[in-house]
Amino acid sequence: MSSASLNDCKVIPVAGCLVVCSSCSGAQGEYAGLAAIKAYLNAKGEHHRSVCLIPKSAHGTNPASAQMAGMKIQPVEVDKNGSIDIAHLKAMVEKHKDNLAAIMITYPSTNGVFEEEISDVCDLIHKHGGQVYLDGANMNAQVGLCRPGDYGSDVSHLNLHKTFCIPHGGGGPGMGPIGVKSHLAPYLPTHPVVALQLDADASPLGTISAAPWGSSAILPISWAYIKMMGGKGLKHASEIAILNANYMAKRLEKHYKVLFRGARGYVAHEFILDTRPFKKTANVEAVDVAKRLQDYGFHAPTMSWPVAGTLMIEPTESEDKAELDRFCDAMINIRQEIAEIEEGRMDSTINPLKMSPHTLTCITSPNWDRPYSREVAAFPLPFVKPESKFWPTIARIDDIYGDQHLVCTCPPMEVYESPFSEQKRATS
Repeated sequence: MSSASLNDCKVIPVAGCLVVCSSCSGAQGEYAGLAAIKAYLNAKGEHHRSVCLIPKSAHGTNPASAQMAGMKIQPVEVDKNGSIDIAHLKAMVEKHKDNLAAIMITYPSTNGVFEEEISDVCDLIHKHGGQVYLDGANMNAQVGLCRPGDYGSDVSHLNLHKTFCIPHGGGGPGMGPIGVKSHLAPYLPTHPVVALQLDADASPLGTISAAPWGSSAILPISWAYIKMMGGKGLKHASEIAILNANYMAKRLEKHYKVLFRGARGYVAHEFILDTRPFKKTANVEAVDVAKRLQDYGFHAPTMSWPVAGTLMIEPTESEDKAELDRFCDAMINIRQEIAEIEEGRMDSTINPLKMSPHTLTCITSPNWDRPYSREVAAFPLPFVKPESKFWPTIARIDDIYGDQHLVCTCPPMEVYESPFSEQKRATS
């Protein structure tokens, strides 16, 4: 555990905060923050407060974290722009005012919009005795621009493996340190191995991870990134992340519907493309677009979250304009392929989208009976070249069948035996 003020660390987003670095993921940070809120309320004699409001635009792990923290979940609707439906929020607050514990807000929301009334939302919750948890999953659109503590957050976590440069491909490792306002500090996690300097009236909630500082070996990556970027660089990164998303949304809006935009007509650092209409017009779904992108050399964006049948695109600040254009060109060309199906020039079941991705084995097979060329399948645009193409290794599989018919393929222990042991037995 370490404490820091904004004078010590200007990138910490919660004004006047204590920071705990023991959470090994964002979800673990959520749990720790909610558990601290529950402990704080219990200490006040408000054991009955157990309802957690969660907008449908919140991050996907929020309901699970609230459930694990012993809270009851009340969803809150969103409006046509993707923001919190204030009228519904007020109704839910009034309904649960006696038992309200907290609200979990992702800002900007997973719908890709900044909540125009975020301060009013926080004030409403505080007025009725609740606490505000700010999910830091989308801090990449805030660092250097705003501080959650200023607009009402009581506790927030930072995904160091998202916003602060730690790679998290393959599922880890992650870090989700949390920062809290001073009134929650006595209820933060502790650890039996490391002696902490706590106030006499502190009531720490216990241990949340095996190691006192979580995955501490990866923390120098974030530290080095912050030191090299500096305050101006971090702010610029947030600005470019937002700019990139709006640039891509503008380029693609003539070809796909951008599902949500903020009240001012812009998106945040990510946006949602609606592919649901293509199901009726061309028998094409989000998964088909996602698989086809592999033929263009792209890993698919987030699919069917937070809205089923859509694609959520988050370019970040890391890619240059040429790369953004390359992705947009691929998406526009895929839309043209969908148009060929809609116009009857391509079969609705055997086409480049439904048959994607196309592996090297497939393309080099002596048998090719599809109603489109190998070039269309594997090299659909000039930038997809044989010498630089990233080939998919597995063709289309039946996802639903696989999910419903799990088969254990764990090899026997003998497979792991060292070849040296076999040679030793053969010579003995």
